[in-house]
Amino acid sequence: MAPSPERTSLTGGWQAACSPPDRDLGPSELEGLDWIDADVPGTAAGALRSAGRWEPGEPKDFDGEDWWFRTGFEAGPAEPGEEVVLGFDGIATVAEVYLNGEPILESDSMFLARTVDVGGRLRPEEANELAIRCRALGPLLAESRRPRARWRTKLAPERNLRFFRTMLLGRAPGFAPGPAVVGPWRGVWLERRRQLAVEALELRPRLEGADGVLAVTARLRALAGKPIESVAVEIGGPEGARRSELRCEGQADVFSGELRVKDVERWWPHTHGEPALYDVRLLVGVAQNEHGGGQDGGLGGARGEVAVAGAKVGFREFRFGAEPGHEVLRDGIDLHVNGVRVFVRGAVWTPLDPVGMAPGKEALRAALAQAKEAGMNMVRLPGTGSYEADTFWDLCDELGMLVWQDFMFANFDYPIVDDRFRANVVAEVGQTLGMAGGRPSLAVVCGNSEVEQQVAMLGLDPSLGRGELFGELLPGLVAESGVDAVYVPSAPCGGELPFRPGAGIANYYGVGGYMRPIEDARRAGVRFASECLAFSNVPAGAYERELGVPQDEGADWDFKDVRDHYLGLLFDVDPALLEGEDRERYVQLAKAATGEAMAEVFGEWRRAGSGCGGGLVLWLRDLSPGAGWGVIGSDGTPKPAYYDLKRALAPIAVWTIDEGLGGIVAHVANDGPAPLEATLRVAFYRDGDVRVEEASVPVELGPHSLGEWNVETIVGHFRDVSWAYRFGPPAQDAIVVSLERDDAPAIQAIRFPAGRPLGKEAPEELELSARARVLPDGAVSLALQSARLVYGVRIETPGLLPSDDGFFVEPGATRELTLRPAGQDVMPEKMTVGAINMDGLVEVALHGDLAGAGAGGGGGGGDPR
Repeated sequence: MAPSPERTSLTGGWQAACSPPDRDLGPSELEGLDWIDADVPGTAAGALRSAGRWEPGEPKDFDGEDWWFRTGFEAGPAEPGEEVVLGFDGIATVAEVYLNGEPILESDSMFLARTVDVGGRLRPEEANELAIRCRALGPLLAESRRPRARWRTKLAPERNLRFFRTMLLGRAPGFAPGPAVVGPWRGVWLERRRQLAVEALELRPRLEGADGVLAVTARLRALAGKPIESVAVEIGGPEGARRSELRCEGQADVFSGELRVKDVERWWPHTHGEPALYDVRLLVGVAQNEHGGGQDGGLGGARGEVAVAGAKVGFREFRFGAEPGHEVLRDGIDLHVNGVRVFVRGAVWTPLDPVGMAPGKEALRAALAQAKEAGMNMVRLPGTGSYEADTFWDLCDELGMLVWQDFMFANFDYPIVDDRFRANVVAEVGQTLGMAGGRPSLAVVCGNSEVEQQVAMLGLDPSLGRGELFGELLPGLVAESGVDAVYVPSAPCGGELPFRPGAGIANYYGVGGYMRPIEDARRAGVRFASECLAFSNVPAGAYERELGVPQDEGADWDFKDVRDHYLGLLFDVDPALLEGEDRERYVQLAKAATGEAMAEVFGEWRRAGSGCGGGLVLWLRDLSPGAGWGVIGSDGTPKPAYYDLKRALAPIAVWTIDEGLGGIVAHVANDGPAPLEATLRVAFYRDGDVRVEEASVPVELGPHSLGEWNVETIVGHFRDVSWAYRFGPPAQDAIVVSLERDDAPAIQAIRFPAGRPLGKEAPEELELSARARVLPDGAVSLALQSARLVYGVRIETPGLLPSDDGFFVEPGATRELTLRPAGQDVMPEKMTVGAINMDGLVEVALHGDLAGAGAGGGGGGGDPR
């Protein structure tokens, strides 16, 4: 006997077709539809895209028709002592499922997984036919006999969407106009359960002093009429496996117990340590066979028992304030992990493929790795989107990425008094927390996106936005689940008005959408920003059209206007005039402006004297090509703004802040678990290459700590470094601060007290040289050296992604970086190097092992050895 289930994913042979809405079709009529090949998991839009019948961006109302999906599969009826179920992990949105022409399931929530016992419905000797009908949502939305909403929103034009548990992305014209998600967007599978079914497995790890304690609850169901003899939990670790027996007390077939791990290795977010994980297995005793021997099904464990479920757990301790009496709704999130304060930084997550909605594991890994490499340690799943699957959570646990999980509610007045709607919500929350509840990565659970803000901004009583759903039902379900995460009713919330940034949780767009000066990031007193810094971020490479620029619904401005505001502010130019006269120069400065503004804000929030616990950029990745909110393009290519954030958010970082009459202050962060010993060097430059003064101090920072030094204190005398007193022309026009270590490249920051250098010089005047070396693994090592200051360096190389971009080269210094292939096998022949203060480009050839270009040189002007 081998009670472990045998699961088969039904991914092959699927077809899709559309039909007029609400038309009941028999088997013969289905054959007359125009069927095309389809991927499942997948969507109607994905099927049309693959068939070449539709392209993203083309107008298409996927809610206006019924969509059918069908496939065939071989599987016989259930054997004695066996159960066969069909599983549907998610169907968007109102759906009917047919097996061999008979209806077996109706579903009206995109966010609910469903299973159906089909053991008696399967054909013994011929293929089974599975069909899914996704009903047109448009006619259902048009039904008017529903309770009126207490408030309205411009987020989506179809207000009756609030009655349906479906995704708002794809149905919000201002920032996500389409396509709407329709179809079996999550997996469909067949599972044969033999002798035993695992109904639920709840793992709740916690710390008690130096030890880890794992609380386990398993709900099991015997299928063969024989009692379960024993249940145990086993956890692996560096010192071998540990085991504890579970007991059935109270409710039948529910087994529970605890297991203690001495001196456990703790899980950390990657910025602050290693995300240690432990393997856990559930072992179930197996009844003896006729000969008295046990079988283990080939899965290990003691003789007579089998491993029927497995997972990984991490042990960590969260606190959300430093002092007793801290209230998140008043004081914001001040996250402490394992007793250490963690400055939270990251971005709002969007679906990697909003068309097909079924990214593979490697695509998810690559996207999360990009966030990790940028120094981000949290992603937020917003209420306008969708829940992510197990794979996403597995990767976040593994990579040390914290997760803020919204429930999928946003802006609307939801009909929680409706019994069916309420039942769907309860089931949805149960499934979501059942999957994510014991994860070390789960830090925040949030009721919704912007509901309280929506109510308050309409001049209504903000308490309406919390109500029973977000103020009673959801927090009650979260508490009942026992998850170790903080519940936040809405993002934003807290304070007298939920959108005031000085209390609780803020959606901060003072810098960004509201075009406030950079200083507003400090003045606003942000405690924690669940969203922030929305800009129209220009993509890498050529950009000739204003494609993909977001716009708030009903606004007479868009986020290009926001970007232009900060372009003018930072570079002291007229954006409209510049764009009209020199489009190439405009794009060059637009690429730099948004990232530099973001870096300045995070510098304000991350410094030791700040009361801000963190911020999440809107968004990590664009939904479609162009200059959207994302700091990564929809194709996965980092935008220029990404690299500014990467430097600002790095676990070991240096940055400067202009304190006006207080001078320039250098800040150093050491988030990691090891002490930092380094030298902090400051150098002052005039006229691009004249070093007027230089000084340094030793730096010793303990693990997880911050330090700050006034640069005039480092040099030992006053020299008006911020040019605030203005007794005469500035004594320096560039201040370079370097954190230098023996075992790592220098980390540098620069500040321009009299304005950024916009005058252009030829490469030969800058004496810029570049050398590239192709490494054995296919990457390219690039070294740049210049006699004069080079600012805003951009590397353009199709097929290669640089480790840094938009940086500066200090006069007389060398800057080294690595470029890695971006999914193509052919090495490009050359790369180009440009800069904001350089006239023209330097070309660097990539033939052979070593290639380069001298100042002003072409493809082969280097010293190939």
